[in-house]
Order: sequence, then C-alpha cells, then structure tokens
Amino acid sequence: MDQKQLENELQFKATKSSGPGGQHVNKTSTQVSLSWDTTTTTAFTDLELTRIRQKLAHRITKDGILQLHSSDTRSQLRNKERVIKRFFEIIRTALIVPKKRKKTKPSRIAKLKRLQAKKKQAEKKSNRRKPDY
Repeated sequence: MDQKQLENELQFKATKSSGPGGQHVNKTSTQVSLSWDTTTTTAFTDLELTRIRQKLAHRITKDGILQLHSSDTRSQLRNKERVIKRFFEIIRTALIVPKKRKKTKPSRIAKLKRLQAKKKQAEKKSNRRKPDY
C-alpha cells in the first residue's frame, strides 16, 4: 500500500460542524469529509481492491466512493488528520487476509475426561432420586 499515492487520490471537503465549539460552530467550517473513489484508484491490485470492496461494502456508495467524516475537534486541520488516520486504519484492516482454520480432533484423553465428567454428573443426579425398595 503506497500511502503517498493514496493521499493524492483523496478528496476533502470542509463543512459546518455540529460538534464542539459553541458560537464558534456557526461561523467556521470545521467538519472534514473525506472521499475516495475505489473505481479509479491505481494504488491497489485487483485482488486487493475486491477484498476492500467486499469488507467495506457497507461504507461504500453505489458509485464506488468511500466517504468518512470527522467533526471531533474545533480545528479543521486536526479533523483532517483524524479522518486520514482513520481512513488508513480502515484500509489496513480490510486488507488483512484471515488465516485458514485447521481442522483438529479432540485427543483421546480429552474424550475420556469428558465421558468421566458425564458419568460423574449422571451418578450425582441418580443419587438424588428416591431409593427403590
């Protein structure tokens, strides 16, 4: 993943935020919106792009655009830094290939222990019954 190339593909837009700042909120555009077009990107291979599209399908629009917003702070610059950081975290986690599960069987001793525990529990329950005369 080439971060410099990806940063060049990102588009930013600043809008008025409803976050912290009191009266300051009504005057300045501090919320930062990040847009990344997955259809025109050249930073990833086809396999990586399909993995990203599958993992982030709920975040990507029908047009293939990933959008993120940040309005946590009063500073537009800090919001921009936060949204970029979150973007790269999301992309990194989407690119992780899960390990294949190895099929395993319980050991002979584990099976014996389980059966002994069942037998002990059954004996405990049978001792609670009324005795047969």
